[in-house]
Amino acid sequence: MADVDIATRAPESDAQEGQTASGIAGDTKVDQGAASMGEITKYNDIDVYVSKPQDYPHTSGKLLLLLTGGTGVHSTNNQLQADKYAEEGFLVVMPDQFAGDPAPTTTTSTAPAEAHPSIIEQVKLGVASVAKSFTIDMWLARHTPEKVLPILHAVISSVKEEYADAVSSGGGIYAVGYCFGAKYVLLLAAELEKDVVSGQRAPETQAEEGMVKQGPQIKCGAIAHGTQITVSELAGVSVPMCVVAVKEDSLFPDHVREEGVEAMQKNGLEHEVKVYEGVPHGFAVLGDYADEGIVGKQKDAFGQMLGWLKAH
Repeated sequence: MADVDIATRAPESDAQEGQTASGIAGDTKVDQGAASMGEITKYNDIDVYVSKPQDYPHTSGKLLLLLTGGTGVHSTNNQLQADKYAEEGFLVVMPDQFAGDPAPTTTTSTAPAEAHPSIIEQVKLGVASVAKSFTIDMWLARHTPEKVLPILHAVISSVKEEYADAVSSGGGIYAVGYCFGAKYVLLLAAELEKDVVSGQRAPETQAEEGMVKQGPQIKCGAIAHGTQITVSELAGVSVPMCVVAVKEDSLFPDHVREEGVEAMQKNGLEHEVKVYEGVPHGFAVLGDYADEGIVGKQKDAFGQMLGWLKAH
């Protein structure tokens, strides 16, 4: 997440253009009058945004776990994204993966770009870039699988009881993940050793011999423009998975995606992959994009992910 040029109008970005709609770092503007229809509640002392189908509980919707990018559960855009799935019949649960610590914002120069910036301006931009990179790296270091997975499992345990009807209706839990959240959809879609699930050990480290495995925790998943994803995480998925990606995305490199998809194919995993060109990282989450081409592809990505979930 250290790239200075990534998705300055996308919800995953830590750049701001003036006052944001929700006050959360990086949240892009939403249409005037736009308001989310769900509510924030707590499960196991964890903030969770819940958005229900209009006719629930008369008609039980399938339970959908939505994992956000760095802007988190209080982002208006993320809440509206959850509402879109609720409007399609899903009971959406969107947990605060960051324990009240969403991605920070750091100020960079807003002066008009010069064709040939002075040496001093180049130095200023360089310093801002380093500061921004350091700030985001420190934030990421606070939110590792050892910290995030126990939060997710605590929420899953609670909602399985609270919304047992929705879990039963769908035959399990569905999940979508954007940016940061995409990595965790993949982890929830895999068998993990018990000490990884409990946060006692990082997924990439060596397990003790004979360690009991758990999972997967979901029955079907869809991810969009993931960050920090590894080939082994893609290869470890054991439930049907849909992947939305951005061509030449520095946060989800082509070679990682290609090698991971190749492993899925070898494992005989049911999957769907679509790579979008001419869009920024983060494009699939609702935001204020002036470019109609981006808006159109955002709708296409939502349709792809929604269609995948409904088909399973």
